[in-house]
Amino acid sequence: MPLLLTEADVKSILTMPMAMDAVETSFQRLADGSAVSHSRQRLRLAGKGFLHYMAASDATGGYLGLKIYTVSPSGARFLVPLFSGQSGEMVALIEANYLGQVRTGAASGVATRVMARANARNAGIIGTGLQARTQLEAVALARKLERVRAFSRSAERREQFSREMTQRIGVPVSPVASAEEAVRGADILITSTNTLHPVVEGRWIERGAHINAIGSNFADRRELDAEAVGRANVIAADSVEQSKIEAGDLIQVYGQDASRWKAVHELSEIVTGKVAGRTGPDQITLFKSNGIAIEDIVVAGRIYEIARERGTGREVPMWQQ
Repeated sequence: MPLLLTEADVKSILTMPMAMDAVETSFQRLADGSAVSHSRQRLRLAGKGFLHYMAASDATGGYLGLKIYTVSPSGARFLVPLFSGQSGEMVALIEANYLGQVRTGAASGVATRVMARANARNAGIIGTGLQARTQLEAVALARKLERVRAFSRSAERREQFSREMTQRIGVPVSPVASAEEAVRGADILITSTNTLHPVVEGRWIERGAHINAIGSNFADRRELDAEAVGRANVIAADSVEQSKIEAGDLIQVYGQDASRWKAVHELSEIVTGKVAGRTGPDQITLFKSNGIAIEDIVVAGRIYEIARERGTGREVPMWQQ
């Protein structure tokens, strides 16, 4: 019978180090061909909102499945049905809001580890929502940060975020009054917003900086202006195919020009050393995160196995004779 794992169950199991290890594994398996990830698809709801779904298989880990979720004015609801790659049996139903937040942060942590300068110490973050928290947590594991500056449009929210994250990561996080203040002097920049229009101007970015752009996954939205993309010497995406569908930061600069898209590398190639994450300290590097299904499936497989070991969750009778 499938194991039902609630948000509380997932939170009791999943840690950021565990997620970063699983996400790095997912990129290694994409690189060696033992994993397949299908791009996100969307159906518009009758009201304001969408049904999103994407699927992946992990032959080495022995699982396949999908993440399916709705986003509407009433909220977001995430679910990962996980199946055995051998029998096709459903092994788990996992509530996946927290899973998604952590695996998205983990992907940026992995990208930071392989693309940022080894001596990167100062970070800037634009956006202070739930995704921003796991982003900063992962980056703080990837590099020994000394200072973080945080901006969002709400002074109250950025101050609360700074207090919470200072305690959480053990690094001073300071609220700042503008996006430019967060970007200037940052060795690592994180953008985690739902903006339609750019919040980062290329002229603000320091030489040698690494950028994790995670907030925009619609073609008509972008967080970075054209100059910011143009200044990047190395650009990676968790999926180039998916980027061509939804990465507004890149789509609005490259359009349908195939020759320009060739400059975008798969993060899996950098993780496995096929492509250098950077070749000099002054290079600007950019990771465009879309959030891909293989990350969810490999992380979900780890969660399921630990849940079985611990006796966490409850079995749900399905397809019983």
